[in-house]
Parts: sequence; structure tokens; C-alpha cells
Amino acid sequence: MEAADVIKVKELKRAFGLDEIALVPSELTLDPELVDISTTIAGIKLSVPIIASAMDSVVNPETAIALTQLGSVGVLNLEGVQTRYEDPDVILDRISSALKEEYVPLMQSIYQEQEIKNDLVIQRIQEIKKGGGKAIVSSTPQKAAFLGPVAAKAGADVFLVQSTVVSTQFKSLNGQKNLDLSEFCKGMPIPVMVGNATTTEVIVNLMKTGVKAIFIGIGPGAACTTRGVLAIGVPMATAILNGVKARSIHYANTGEYIPIIADGGIVNSGDICKALACGADAVMIGSPLAKSDEAPGKGFHWGMATPNAILPRGSRIQVGRIGSLKEILHGPASTDDGSQNFSGAIRLAMATLGVASIQEMHEVDIVIAPSLMTEGKIYQRAQQLGMYKK
Repeated sequence: MEAADVIKVKELKRAFGLDEIALVPSELTLDPELVDISTTIAGIKLSVPIIASAMDSVVNPETAIALTQLGSVGVLNLEGVQTRYEDPDVILDRISSALKEEYVPLMQSIYQEQEIKNDLVIQRIQEIKKGGGKAIVSSTPQKAAFLGPVAAKAGADVFLVQSTVVSTQFKSLNGQKNLDLSEFCKGMPIPVMVGNATTTEVIVNLMKTGVKAIFIGIGPGAACTTRGVLAIGVPMATAILNGVKARSIHYANTGEYIPIIADGGIVNSGDICKALACGADAVMIGSPLAKSDEAPGKGFHWGMATPNAILPRGSRIQVGRIGSLKEILHGPASTDDGSQNFSGAIRLAMATLGVASIQEMHEVDIVIAPSLMTEGKIYQRAQQLGMYKK
């Protein structure tokens, strides 16, 4: 046998982020009033295709209610400060006022010294429901079997099982029983969503379990350092396209359409439009909404992997405050960098591209465009204006 017959050489595949692509106009343009930007995720219709991240700096019961009223939704993290502390605002003040060198050990102590309390899980969900909000809640796979039934009984509308990387196969050292996602979905009286994943094969397998939506993206979040600490991730444009392929395979096999949500690396309205054009049915965003006046992070934003006891991942970043949730989602915009009036930007982009719905947006032509963010922008870049505002 020749050596060439047995030697395998690993080949690198090119993957693309949202900054490296551009959307191509067609021969048709529309009046923005003809455009419908609504979407349906896990049975919930959103007039804006945006979901607020399950992060303590972004979603508490008050913002979950406000987001629902504005046509969006927020996901409440059931393993965060809201379910560990009777008065989470005191804790949030400590986090936002901590010095840089104090931050990681402070977060580790805050999230490890107090256990999750059942009564607070129930209380927070009921606060959202009482205020007229959609109660979408999340936990890690390790806590889902415990928190899922509690959340459903308390009146939650949807349950999200979310971790940095989720899969349908897991090997444990001691052979202990792990979460069976199929059994979990069957046993839950409310829809179950899952995340996060980036590869077609894994997403296809996840869709077979009975989940009603899948979140796509590993490591691109503004406060996330997983790509630096673990070197794991797939750039978002390619990751979304992998999810689209999986969704098409599942639909061809079953006739069931499972929405995919782009989660991470989305910082402005242009990113949202690109994610939708790649095939996402909605986006999950954190840092853009952490800039709101109502955000519990008080001008700061942090990832939920930061409190890890042995290998924290995620920074606390200062994002400031730029306006109300209403201004960020619906305007009017007082900035020129795509950080406000997301719904207006999505609608105008779709009208300019000649598409009238999210489904039609999936068919828009996309080109690889490495110079998209730099071409002709020398003055903005030098003066830190518009696209280069800091």
C-alpha cells in the first residue's frame, strides 16, 4: 500500500463572519409600509424579530414586560441573580461599581454563595405574567430537569435550555444520567427551545428531539471570551448558514419548520439585517439592549460564563446608556451608527432589497465583502464617527 493511501491531511475550511458579507439589492424596491418584519418563535408572534439575551445585565422582570409591550421578548436567566437574591438590585449595584481587578472574584462569589431558590423562580415568572409580559426563561442543561417543571407550573410560556455548546451526545466520567432532551421536551407542557450550536449535523439531531427553536452561535458575543479562552467558535454568517441547511434537511424529512435564532456578534441594525438574510428567523442580542436606560446592568454588560468557579469566560464591558428600550427598538434614532430604531432599519433594509417578509429576506443575494466595513470610510474611521463610533 502506498503511503499516500493511508495519510490523511486535515484541510481548513473558510468561514465568514457578519462583518465579511454584504446584501445585494435586486431589481425591485418596496414602500416600507408594505414590509412585514414579524416572525413567530415557539408559538409566540413577535412584531420585531428580536429576543433579548438571557443575561442579568439585560433582562429582569421589568424589562421582560417592557420588551413584550414593544413587540419583542426577553429571556430571564433562572440561574442568575434574579432567582438567588431577594433584592437583586443591590447585587447589580455591586457588579456595576466593582473595579476591574475585583470583577471576576466578585462574580464568582455572587453566583456561588447563594443557591437558586424555588420561590424566587416562581415569584419572578409571576411578576412577568402579572405585568402582561411573555415569560420566557432559561437554564443550563444541568439544571433543566429541576427548573423546567418549576417554571412551567409557575406559568412560564417557553423554556430555553442553553449552554455555550449543546449537543445530543455527552459522555460523563461516572456514567451518571444526563439530560435526555427528547424526554424533556415530551414531558414539558410548554414549548422548549435549545442552544447553542453551529454545525449542521448537531443542529439536525437537535431538531429531532422536539425542540421548537434552536439558537445559533458560539463565542461572538460582545462580553464573551470563549473564543480566546477555549478557541472554540464558528463565525456567525457561516454558523447561520449551517443552521439553515439543517432546517431544510429537517423540513424535507418531516414537514416541520424549526426556527433558528442568530445569537451573538450582533451589535447594530446592519448586523441584524445580515443575520436575517443569512436565514435566521430572529436574532438574540445582549449588548445593544444593555445600553438602554431600563437595563439592569446600569450601563455595564457581562456574559453568564464569567462566574465559572475554575475557568471564567466573559468580561464585564462598559456599554453606557444611549436611550430607552423604545428608542432602541422603534426610535426615533438620535444616533447615526445603527444602535437605535432597529425595527425601522430592518423595515427599510427589506424595502430597499425588495422583500416583504422575513421568509423573503432569506432569499436575498449575499456576497463575500471583506472591504464592506472599510471601503470609503477613512474619515469616519479617523474621526470615530458613524460606523466607527466608540
